[in-house]
Amino acid sequence: MISIWSLSLKSLKNRRVSALLTILSIAVSVALLLGVERIRVEAKNSFTGSLSGTDLIVGARSSPLNLLLYSSFHIGNATNNITWETYEELASDPSVAWTIPIALGDSHREFRVMGTNQTLFEKFRYGDKQALSFSHGKAFSKLYEAVIGSTVAQQLGYTPGQKVILSHGVESNGLQNHDDKPFQITGILEPTGTPLDKVILVSLEGIEALHIDWRNGGPPIAAFSVSADKAENMELKPESITAYFVGLKSRISAFRYQRKVNEYKQEALTAILPGVALQELWQLVGSAEKALLVISIMVVLAGLTGMLTTILSSLNERRREMAILRSVGARPVHIFSLMIIESLAYAIAGTLLGIAMLYGLLFLIQPIMQSTLGLYLPISTPGIFELYLAASVIGCSLLLGTIPAWRAYKNSLADGLTIRI
Repeated sequence: MISIWSLSLKSLKNRRVSALLTILSIAVSVALLLGVERIRVEAKNSFTGSLSGTDLIVGARSSPLNLLLYSSFHIGNATNNITWETYEELASDPSVAWTIPIALGDSHREFRVMGTNQTLFEKFRYGDKQALSFSHGKAFSKLYEAVIGSTVAQQLGYTPGQKVILSHGVESNGLQNHDDKPFQITGILEPTGTPLDKVILVSLEGIEALHIDWRNGGPPIAAFSVSADKAENMELKPESITAYFVGLKSRISAFRYQRKVNEYKQEALTAILPGVALQELWQLVGSAEKALLVISIMVVLAGLTGMLTTILSSLNERRREMAILRSVGARPVHIFSLMIIESLAYAIAGTLLGIAMLYGLLFLIQPIMQSTLGLYLPISTPGIFELYLAASVIGCSLLLGTIPAWRAYKNSLADGLTIRI
C-alpha cells in the first residue's frame, strides 16, 4: 500500500498544475463552508448572548419582541415610560436581587444615549456571563460624565477627557442639541459584540438634568432655562424610565414576578423572559443563515465535481500509464486503489488548505467584523460540527472518486498494452 501511495503522489506531481488548481478549488469551497458555519454560529451566539444573567425585562405594555428590540437592541421606541414610583415599588419585591433601570430617547450623532446607574457596570452580563470592563478610563460618577462604547470611540475618535454635546431625540433630522450641558467622557468600554458597543452611557440624573427645563417635549425658554451649574446643585430624581432589567434571587420566582408585573393595576406593563424572546426573534431573522449554509454546501459540491471532472478527463491521457503499470505486475485492484488515493489526496490537501485559508481570513477580518458589525469571531480550534463538515467533504470526495476508479479498473482489464488512439 505504501508503493501505491508513493505512485499516486508521483503521478500528481507529474500533473502538478491541474492538481494544484483542483486542490485550490476544493480549498476555497471548504473555506467558504467552514467560514459560513463559523459566522452562523457566532452570529447566533452574539445575538442570544446580548443578555446573560438577566432573568426578566420590564417595560410599558407592548409585544415581547418590541420590548426586547428597544430595550436591548435600541431599535424602535417604547410605547410609554414607567414612572419612577412604579419602578421603585416593583424593584423592592423580596425576590429581586438587582435591577438595572434604563432611559432612552436622546442621541449623539448616530449613536443612542442610554441613562442608567452604577448597577449596569456591576451586574450586567453578556456572552458567557462576562462582565463589562474598560479599555480606558472608568465609570461615570458625576452628573455630567459619560461612558462610551468601543464602536463609538473608534468611529468618532473620542478619548477620555473629551466633552460631547448630546441631542434630544434619535431622528437624523431636526435634533435639538443640549448645548448648555456638555458631558465629559470618563471611560471607554471594551468591545462586547453587543449593542452596548454603540451607546453613550450617562446617569439617570444626567438625563434628568438635560430635560429639567424642557416643557411638553419642547426646548427650554430662555427665561425659564436652568444652567448646568444650577442643575448640578439640585437634588435630581428621575421622573420616569424606559425599561429595566431584573436579576432574581432564584429563577423559580421568575414566573411569579412576571405575572405580578403583567397584572399590575397602576400601570400597563409587560415583563418578558429575554431568553425566550431572543429565541423567537432569531427564528424570524435567522433563516438567512440557513440559506447561506445551503449555498456554501452547493459551492463545495461544485468544487468536488470539478475534482471529478479533472480525474475523468485525465483518464484517456493516462491509459498508457495504466497499461504499463499492468505490465509490471499491477493488478486491476491496484489501479482502482490508485484512483481512490488520488481523490483522497485531493480532498485532504484541499480541506487542510481550506482550513488554513479560513484562519488566515479570520485574522484579517476579525477586527473589521467587530468594529463594523459588532460581531466577534473567535480564532479557536474547529468545533465538532466544523470537523464533521470537513470529514463530510473528504467522505464525499471518496464517494465521487469511485466513479473514475471504476472506469480505470474496467479500462485496465480491457486494454492491457493495447492503446486506443
